Amino acid sequence: MVAAALSTAPLAAHGARGTHTSHSARPHLPNPRLVPYPRLAWPLEISGSQYAPVAWADIAGWSEDDHLQAYKAFRVSCRPISAQRKPPADPKALGISLRDPCLAAKAVDISDGAKARAFFEEHFLPLRISRLGEGDGFVTGYYEPVIDGSRTQTDVYTVPVYRRPSNLFVRGVKQSASGLPNKGQVFRKIGRRKLVPYYDRAEIEDGVIAGRGLEICWLKNQTDLLFTQIQGSARVRLEDGSTIRINYDAHNGYPYTPVGRILIDRGIIPKEQMSMQKIREWMDQNPDGANELRRQNRSYVFFREVQLSEKDEAVGAQGVPLTPGRSIAVDKALHVYGTPFFIEGELPIDSEQSKTPFRRLMVAQDTGSAIVGPARADIYFGAGADAGRVSGRLRHNMRFVILVPKSLDPVVRGRKMPLPDARPSEKIAKLFPQVDPLKDQQKDQKNGAKPPEASAAAAGAKDTAKATEAAKNTAPAAAAPPAAVAQAATTQTVAAKVPLPEARPNIKPVREVRRRRYYRYYHRGQ
Repeated sequence: MVAAALSTAPLAAHGARGTHTSHSARPHLPNPRLVPYPRLAWPLEISGSQYAPVAWADIAGWSEDDHLQAYKAFRVSCRPISAQRKPPADPKALGISLRDPCLAAKAVDISDGAKARAFFEEHFLPLRISRLGEGDGFVTGYYEPVIDGSRTQTDVYTVPVYRRPSNLFVRGVKQSASGLPNKGQVFRKIGRRKLVPYYDRAEIEDGVIAGRGLEICWLKNQTDLLFTQIQGSARVRLEDGSTIRINYDAHNGYPYTPVGRILIDRGIIPKEQMSMQKIREWMDQNPDGANELRRQNRSYVFFREVQLSEKDEAVGAQGVPLTPGRSIAVDKALHVYGTPFFIEGELPIDSEQSKTPFRRLMVAQDTGSAIVGPARADIYFGAGADAGRVSGRLRHNMRFVILVPKSLDPVVRGRKMPLPDARPSEKIAKLFPQVDPLKDQQKDQKNGAKPPEASAAAAGAKDTAKATEAAKNTAPAAAAPPAAVAQAATTQTVAAKVPLPEARPNIKPVREVRRRRYYRYYHRGQ
């Protein structure tokens, strides 16, 4: 503000003087620009995405959805959001803006679908979002497997389910954390200080960490364990009828490699027929090939036992129970847990060939290492075989609409952004033309002009030819061997290509003679 006041003061003074001297017309002076620019909130920025505002009426299926179910799932996500006192360590586009809608949802108890719809329309703005340069997003499905197991190793149950080892380290994360990130490097400690990459799947399956007391339970085969690791949780039915609930806790640091993609690339299963059921059938029919295929995915997941009843749903990465058909896993590097998404399209829900309309408001409550991108979601369908069949055949393009709080309206923020300076006039542009060296060089090549390197090479070739001819004309007694001639020619060529710089002149610095000036001081009154 001080800079602005000082910059406008001379203009005001000049205008005041002009009122006394002349009333002639003066050119309009532009308003002084504040330097530096003021700090303003930028519009919504989600890395690698493109978005555009859309009206509620233009969202296909919005008015027909059951908004009450989505509202209940959103209120579940609001519990950890409302309890958060500090901003997250890794700020995202939405930041802590969901706290305002969560406080509003906590203050009212809605039991009607129309009121739930009005709540979302009152507190959120819809933005159609997709990956940059693409129109649609992509969805898959996941579920919670129900598999047989045992607390002890037997002849039937031979595959261990490991908990997180004590020598597994992730930089920047405490070992006492309830769950480690599903991406990034993971190390094991050797001695006191040395850290090396952790064991991969093949080494762990071969028993490198066996016998350390890490076994939570035992399963029938490696295929059951692989699908449990892909889904991130499972219900293990024991022989006595009780159930163990296990959930993701850590991984070994290697990126996830989809085994289905390998089968497609090898031409074993066509892409249009790919599903988890097809993968399981192939593995059951080819045990040796399944062992090799499974080890192509070097990633390995460790679990922890969670205290949940059989009626409770699986717990997502946000730490809240998931809602079948309403909870989705998203890219946690881009999105905040609790963000509502409206997903619209057609999915094979009823059968493998069906095109069931799917238009639902979902809530981001989970994540996964394979879920990457601004318009990428993994839909949770619940537990059991039926949920597994539906989720296993989902690999479809869908349209995404993200609901952002009204406090982050990108249109309002965009109106406050400073405009760029005006373009220079035609006269100024002619006086100071822009020069592109690359374009000028291309023009010279088209016109036939040789670049400096080619000219130097040509000159070097001429000097070489002259040196060879001179060597031929000399007397036989003084003739040099061919190797010497070639060496001399090469030396002259190199010298012609890269001329040596001139020696610096040896100039002694001239010392200036400073003249002293004497001043006479006169005192007043003398």
